[in-house]
Amino acid sequence: MKLRPLAVDGAWELTPIQHGDERGLFAEVYKSNLLADAIGHPLDLAQVNLSVSAAGVLRGVHFADVPPGQAKYVMCPSGAILDVIVDIRVGSPTFGMHDTVLLDDVDRRAVYLTEGLGHAFCSLADGSIATYLCSTGYNPSAEHGINPLDPELGIEWPATARDGNPLEYELSAKDTAAPGLLEARDSGLLPVYSEVSAYLKSLRS
Repeated sequence: MKLRPLAVDGAWELTPIQHGDERGLFAEVYKSNLLADAIGHPLDLAQVNLSVSAAGVLRGVHFADVPPGQAKYVMCPSGAILDVIVDIRVGSPTFGMHDTVLLDDVDRRAVYLTEGLGHAFCSLADGSIATYLCSTGYNPSAEHGINPLDPELGIEWPATARDGNPLEYELSAKDTAAPGLLEARDSGLLPVYSEVSAYLKSLRS
């Protein structure tokens, strides 16, 4: 498995080595020791989520209060999604920056994002499946969102699906009503970089 740090500090792309023949293929899509070496501590797996999305569905930008936050290891075993990781940590040198990774059933990449980062994706094919390995369970009172279409984020969402057809974006009512990045910052909703850094340091010790 190959691991590559992304432009947003605290996020990585992981690409498995696939072994295939006429019967199919095999790949190691998660290796705890490799990830732990990169992030400095084991991923404490508490919950695994799965979503199925039609082409054009946008999910996110989602994040959780830190501590404890929610680290995620995201894969797309079927279909294709454009995965987006956003630095929403107030005071971070890269606040507002994002990076993207294509997750699909061809290269079978995964992304890992640490606690305190924002996560979103756009489905590029009908029936795209996303799986999330999460460090904490669902806590609705501690989970928040930013509108993924907020111009301040500067995310260039794809205009066409994997089959070449144009995409029509579809958001949940909750994501549509979510504040923009600066509104969320000014209201005190976003994680603070220094507090996130201190929490991650405690996990490493």
